[in-house]
Amino acid sequence: MKNIVFLVFPSLWLPLLVTQLTFIRDTFTTAFVKNLIVVLVWLILSYINGTLVTTFFRHQTFYEDPRYILFIHMVINDAIQLTVTITLFILSYIFYKINVSFCCFFILVAVFTTRNTPVNLASMAIERYIAVCEPLRHAQICTVRRTHMVIGLIWFICVAPDITDLFVTLATESLSFFHESVFCLRQNVFKDPILATKRQAFDIIYFSCVFLTLVFTYLRIMFAARALSTEKTSAQRARNTILIHGAQLAMCLLSYISPSVELVLHLLFPGRILEIRFANYLVVYILPRFLSPIIYGVRDKKFRKYLKMHLLSKGCRDKLQRVAPQHKDAQ
Repeated sequence: MKNIVFLVFPSLWLPLLVTQLTFIRDTFTTAFVKNLIVVLVWLILSYINGTLVTTFFRHQTFYEDPRYILFIHMVINDAIQLTVTITLFILSYIFYKINVSFCCFFILVAVFTTRNTPVNLASMAIERYIAVCEPLRHAQICTVRRTHMVIGLIWFICVAPDITDLFVTLATESLSFFHESVFCLRQNVFKDPILATKRQAFDIIYFSCVFLTLVFTYLRIMFAARALSTEKTSAQRARNTILIHGAQLAMCLLSYISPSVELVLHLLFPGRILEIRFANYLVVYILPRFLSPIIYGVRDKKFRKYLKMHLLSKGCRDKLQRVAPQHKDAQ
């Protein structure tokens, strides 16, 4: 009965979970292994994302395509999000507690970039819907200028609700609080209960809108594929892309139900809170970042073509750099 009450009323168990996370620490060996894993993952993803960004900026053909502009925005956004969360993860092991001001900065950047991803997915789905269902108007509606405006709008609607957390904290906490050191969790710096309620409300609104957008665009594209026999291949590709966007959205949703998942797992496996937290971090924040490179770096024919050209030219340059010194010595 007590477990059911905790699940229904998160405000009863969230402080308890935060307290446990604050006082339980890993052994040196376990901490070293965990940090090694996240650093290796960050290096691999940074190389992949760096290659994608370099490929985009080296070929002007992508500058004029809203689809790829939105894609590269998502890659850069995810790279920032990953870097900030992993930096925070490592700092929590090195220093354990950090200055509240720095913690606020890290938390807010992580929240902004996490919110950006699903909204960006919705924008990409709408672009694909226009390309398939309104092909004659696509060039007029989806211009480069409007795409840049959409990216600005994405940042505004994702930053505006959560920046108020900082303003409320500045108004309710004393100046000395920002000079203290805390274990850097959102609940430890933005402590007002109203902020948690507001956060839940905005999470529901954001994901409801994104989910409905993906469902609407998928259904319209599916109907278009049946009606237009000449565009079936293009519509099918767009439909599959939106399905993958849906999978990405489902993974993004995990970040909003992860506290409840942590509680359930903690009740099932008491004494394993640190292992549960680490596994949750890998699944919620790391795994979704592998999907974007797969979708556009490998699956998309146009981007794959230029990506191969970039990798081959890079390989040739490296080979020439190795051969040049040997040729010079032979002379």
